[in-house]
Amino acid sequence: MRYFFHIAYKGTQYRGWQRQPNAISVQEVLENEINRILKLNTYIVGCGRTDAEVHASQFFFHLDVKKEWDFDLKFRLNKALPPDIAIYDIIPVADRANARFDAIQRTYDYFIHTEKRPFLCQTSACYQADMDVERMRRAAHLLMKYQDYKAFCKTPDKHNTTICNIMNTDLFVKNEGKQIQFQITANRFLRGMIRIIVARLIAVGKGNISLEEFEGYLSATKTPKFTNFAYPQGLYLSKVVYPYLDLPKTGLMDK
Repeated sequence: MRYFFHIAYKGTQYRGWQRQPNAISVQEVLENEINRILKLNTYIVGCGRTDAEVHASQFFFHLDVKKEWDFDLKFRLNKALPPDIAIYDIIPVADRANARFDAIQRTYDYFIHTEKRPFLCQTSACYQADMDVERMRRAAHLLMKYQDYKAFCKTPDKHNTTICNIMNTDLFVKNEGKQIQFQITANRFLRGMIRIIVARLIAVGKGNISLEEFEGYLSATKTPKFTNFAYPQGLYLSKVVYPYLDLPKTGLMDK
């Protein structure tokens, strides 16, 4: 029997989603508690990977069991897990449903604040500078004109293709421009892609590069020799859509 687990986590204390040696990951914490409670030795499959300190306000993984448990597993897990990981739903699915490969759309949000805010330091990225938000928005909309994001990928040679279908981008501003939210939706993303995009949007906003230079990266066929990455703590995986499952955004607090 296969189940999808709908979860959220704050990534500050973790080296990303994926289990790895000599570092604590979200996957490891979840597997340890699931195996302890269900008395199993199982492996869970996540809908993707997130980098160290990156958050997920909506995330799915799947788990296989031979028989259904006869207690409130959601309650037990939430009680056992640390406060920065939450289980929202446990959903029975078809045996061949795959949390990673069946996803057809993912949305990420990136939050920026432009003045020092101690209560946002782990959940939003601080860039203390005046930024031209309208120029940033125009640059963000250019992303939908292109499909090959090789110049926005940390490791393009490790991907079979660098083609992505970006379906929507937007930029939201509040608190008199002191807080900015960038949102992007696509069928897939490359390694480091969003943090590279955001770093270049910030450069556009600061006037360090022009809109033409930003678009030049999009039309480039080579990976730049040096690439800046936006800080990880501003990034959230915020929505994942499947052909058979489309749940509303949850857990993403108003910044």
